[in-house]
Amino acid sequence: MASANSVPSGPSHPNEDIAIKAVNKRYDGLVTVRTKAIKGKGAWYWVHLEPILIRNTDTGLPKSVKLKCSLCDSIFSASNPSRTASEHLKRGTCPNFSSPSRPSSSLSPQPITTVTFPASNNHRKRSYQMGTASPLPSPYQVHSLAMIESSRYCGELGYSPVHNSVGTANNTGSTQQHLVLSGGKEDLGALAMLEDSVKKLKSPKSSHGPALSKEQINSSLELLADWFYESCGSVSFSTLEHPKFQSFLSQVGLPAKLQREFSSSRLDAKFDEVKTNSEAKITDAMFFQVSSDGWKSRSYCSLDSGGENLIKFAVNLPNGTSVFQKTVFTGGAGSSKYAEEILWETVTGICGSVTQRCVGIVADKYKGKALRNLEVQNHWMVNISCQVQGFISLIKDFNKELPLFRVVTENCLKLANYINNESHLRHCFLKYRLQELDYAGLLRVPSPKCDVLKKFASVFAMLEDIWRCVSVLQMVLLDDSFKMTCVEDPLAKEVARMIQSEGFWNELEAVYSLVKLISGIAQDIEAERPLISRCLPLWEELREKVKEWCAKYSIAEGPVEQLIEKRFRKNYHPAWSAAFILDPIYLTKDASGKYVPPFKFLTHDQEMDVDKILTRLVSREESHMVLMELMKWRSEGLDPLYAQAVQIKQQDPVTGKMKIANPQSSRLVWETCLSEFKSLGKIAVRLIFLQATSCQFQINWSFMRRISLHKHPRVALERAQKMIFIAAHAKLERRDFSNEEDKDAELFSMAGCEDGMLTENFANAPFVVGIA
Repeated sequence: MASANSVPSGPSHPNEDIAIKAVNKRYDGLVTVRTKAIKGKGAWYWVHLEPILIRNTDTGLPKSVKLKCSLCDSIFSASNPSRTASEHLKRGTCPNFSSPSRPSSSLSPQPITTVTFPASNNHRKRSYQMGTASPLPSPYQVHSLAMIESSRYCGELGYSPVHNSVGTANNTGSTQQHLVLSGGKEDLGALAMLEDSVKKLKSPKSSHGPALSKEQINSSLELLADWFYESCGSVSFSTLEHPKFQSFLSQVGLPAKLQREFSSSRLDAKFDEVKTNSEAKITDAMFFQVSSDGWKSRSYCSLDSGGENLIKFAVNLPNGTSVFQKTVFTGGAGSSKYAEEILWETVTGICGSVTQRCVGIVADKYKGKALRNLEVQNHWMVNISCQVQGFISLIKDFNKELPLFRVVTENCLKLANYINNESHLRHCFLKYRLQELDYAGLLRVPSPKCDVLKKFASVFAMLEDIWRCVSVLQMVLLDDSFKMTCVEDPLAKEVARMIQSEGFWNELEAVYSLVKLISGIAQDIEAERPLISRCLPLWEELREKVKEWCAKYSIAEGPVEQLIEKRFRKNYHPAWSAAFILDPIYLTKDASGKYVPPFKFLTHDQEMDVDKILTRLVSREESHMVLMELMKWRSEGLDPLYAQAVQIKQQDPVTGKMKIANPQSSRLVWETCLSEFKSLGKIAVRLIFLQATSCQFQINWSFMRRISLHKHPRVALERAQKMIFIAAHAKLERRDFSNEEDKDAELFSMAGCEDGMLTENFANAPFVVGIA
């Protein structure tokens, strides 16, 4: 190290001048920090760490800044003083440092007891602070209960004590005392608890900090209870009894025993509050639509034990909001008559004898005549099936009736089983998959007990795996072990020809892309929750995209179009055509500049459906009037200025898609500007707000199922239903229709990708909505 008095020579390069200034600036900064710390305005360790300037031996110019321990003269890097203090002082590396407390402040409280153990390898001394309670003052530490004469017990038991030092040296240089506890290091926690008890007896009014007021405690418990209820099963009641959670509550000054309070009076009060709010919203609306979800399982291979179903009901209001109504637990799917009874009980339970307020039902049930029967019995109702289920069922139709799907499935099944079952090929595949895709899993294969044609989810998982592993399978094909297998095994030759075949990969891509196309539309429907006026355009968009798919992969259009038309007819309702004509969003500008209904996009049968549904929805006396008003609407339409205002679009900040800026404008125009249409307007406002999907939200219902399946008492079932009601109400209030488990999976996937971006293969993978 150069002398501080030596004459430094000037820098030979501008970069050196910058470096020297940076070193000096760093040194000055550390000196300033240390000066403030010594005065009691900084970290305790600066009393023992001193910044020093290291100079070049040849030029005498500063080249770096170091930290010097004033206790043992050791030199350290100055890049992280806090870490240096922890490693050198607190962990016992410094031989002259005896206490990890802050020596710069004599008023700081000291630890309860400090026991020093010799390190096994590097002769470091580690200090263990015992106990979790508030530290005791240093006089109490010197006379701690831990000051035990260990030789008394060690001599009696016939072994030599390990000389572990206890306590800290006082200012007069008192000798260290020895401690050996019969239970080993585990006794230190118990000893700390004992000392903590003594401390509490001596100072019973001592506290960790200022106590919370009663108002603060009540407010905190209210927020905690809301979070717990809205988690709805993701956080169980037993979690409230977790020791660490109860310790946290004690630390922040809240009562630790919350299980009884959260499951009784507070739950009842919260439920009553939410129930009152929901009923008020329903009462305020002139009419509503009942949404029912859960009649059909939305997964391909249902793992639902015993076929138990949990049906959830919500109420869709004209202003676009939804209100949760109830849940019904059924012992299986049940008959169509049973479903009809539950649906009608729900309607009468909401509106009593004034059943005309319920203008329709949307449900995910296809089989049976429940919806149709209720519509026939109540002429003012429009009962439709969920569009998500309709599009997903179309995938089932393709899988069952399109030969291409069967061929691709059989070939992929043969390929996947051979790769997974041959040990040397399996190891080869795992090696290359880990190398290429950073994941070493096997190819997913449907269970032999799972019907390949009916349980397409597991089949599609296999297709997806093989499609993503194109490059991996090519590398397996070129591996020497696979080449040797092909010499003797004819099945290996067949698999090799399949991997090398361009036709195999084209057919796989065709099936993969079609499922991705349809499931993508279903996903959009689930996310956007379109109104029934959107149903006809959705199916038309599907037809156009499938035509493009047929042209791209040289697939005959005829059989594909027939399957789409067959599924469309099963799902179609005449109210689709009527809502499409009456919704001002779809008005088109004619040659004269008028904005008129898009009748030209309807078939002749659909035009007839419009007349039939309109006359059914009004009384017999009004049927003639409503048809006259329909003719006037068809010829005159809406004022161009209002039509353009209704059709204004804006970009969705989440999806980036262009959407109608104010969806409520369609209904409001009929209630204000088109008041001359007395009968037609009454039908229009009741039609164009109806939603086309029953999917409202996703909640973890598993705890509800466990309670019901294990025949818990009625009180437990009621509590679970109340929690579901509170959680569902909160989700609908926030318009949060997501699934927490999906969010967690996405979060972990993003966390595992570089720069938070998904890999190209994963990003291009399709999202498949469950198929029953």
